[in-house]
Amino acid sequence: MAGLSRSLGASAVALLLGLSGAGAAASSSLSVPSHVPAAQRARLESIARDALVSTRVEGQTHFMQPEVFEYLLDHPEFASHVTRALRLARYRIWQDAGERWLDDGWGTRGRFVLVHAEPGRRVFHARGAYETRFLPDMRGEAVAILEYTFRPAGDGRTLVESWATGYLQVDNGFLRVLGRVARPFVQAKADKEAGQLLRVFARVSRAIEENAAAVYQRVRERPDVPGPELHLFRGLLRLP
Repeated sequence: MAGLSRSLGASAVALLLGLSGAGAAASSSLSVPSHVPAAQRARLESIARDALVSTRVEGQTHFMQPEVFEYLLDHPEFASHVTRALRLARYRIWQDAGERWLDDGWGTRGRFVLVHAEPGRRVFHARGAYETRFLPDMRGEAVAILEYTFRPAGDGRTLVESWATGYLQVDNGFLRVLGRVARPFVQAKADKEAGQLLRVFARVSRAIEENAAAVYQRVRERPDVPGPELHLFRGLLRLP
């Protein structure tokens, strides 16, 4: 499963469809806020407990204004326009029948939802499939947690520190039967994806730092970018 492999907003989610693998193993216990419906909370905790692979990855520290960072994080469809405009990702994220979908352009497709949001933390739940040439399609569910902090840099800028935790559970019975034989393949795919979302955030932030007006213009040139969100983005970039 892949997550937000080569894109930003996905948001998060590659986080989302399968961030797992590289870095330190994540704890198998998952604390889900009590306001999340009991059935959904139990499902997320089950995914973490029975995950085939899991990880916790630390992202690169980078500069970005808090309001811009959180705007892109909370507007994944628009964030995918930004990353595609900057040629940092192939992700497409869209809404269909009230659900949010992700296609990473490399064989992973699925839907995801934001389960919980609070300052410094987002929790996502995703279900999807990864098509492979050598094994049956890998289908499953993932829980992804993005944590972040803002720290004044002393020069009017803000440093962003971020961490991503992911749990991946595979549905495919054949792969489950393979057990230890299949795990290295799943882990390798997860390793490839893990941390990519955080790196894309850093690359977007560098592009904005270097020339915010140029970033805005490249996004503006996309024919299907939503006008209202583009207008808000311009304001957050503090462009004249």
